[in-house]
Amino acid sequence: MAGRMVEFPSNGSTANGYLTVPVSGPGPGLVVIQEWWGLNNQIKRTADRLAQAGFVALVPDLYHGRVIGFHEPDEAGKSAMALDEARAAQELRGAVDYLLSSGEARGDYVGTVGYCMGGGLAITLAATHDKVRAVVCFYGIPGEETDLGKIAGSVLGHFGDHDDFASPEAVRGLADGLQAADVAHTFYTYPGGQHAFTNEDRPEVYDAEFDKLSWQRTLDFLTQQLKS
Repeated sequence: MAGRMVEFPSNGSTANGYLTVPVSGPGPGLVVIQEWWGLNNQIKRTADRLAQAGFVALVPDLYHGRVIGFHEPDEAGKSAMALDEARAAQELRGAVDYLLSSGEARGDYVGTVGYCMGGGLAITLAATHDKVRAVVCFYGIPGEETDLGKIAGSVLGHFGDHDDFASPEAVRGLADGLQAADVAHTFYTYPGGQHAFTNEDRPEVYDAEFDKLSWQRTLDFLTQQLKS
């Protein structure tokens, strides 16, 4: 299964992203959000796997063509810090609107799946677009400015307890915030899991067992929220 690059409107301008659809035809839409490495082959494969499960997946290219190698974590961190958050938010909302209006996906609502930096952005996207009704966050924490009370759907979170980026303390704070905002959420903690434990291209942190388990939990959640 191979996706394609598409262009979609974004706040008076345009944005680009990688779109992949099921061979069976349109299914529920998902906005998939990259790690801080950019729109690389690993996140494209993740989108393809979601399409194989019956979802239409769109990965916005938040770095606009720039991809950073796994051997350059400092550069990736700098790029994440330099991200124009307002523009990224517009592009993510534009991706939601594209899925709902283009005919590529079906249904009145979409979900979002994000990893690392993208995990936090997935939660923020749900707080800024009321058509997002299912959020899957892999080891990410949203910015403090995110209004959790505006999330209209449910949140599923996957976190490792050996993660310095999405630390156990930060995860507890996020869970408390969702609880206070009365947002339905389920968080899973993977004992011994490190940051990016589902990234199969990073053998130093990858955990095949946790990847398989979190993936099945993700598919079950998205099916319940978007296909039922």
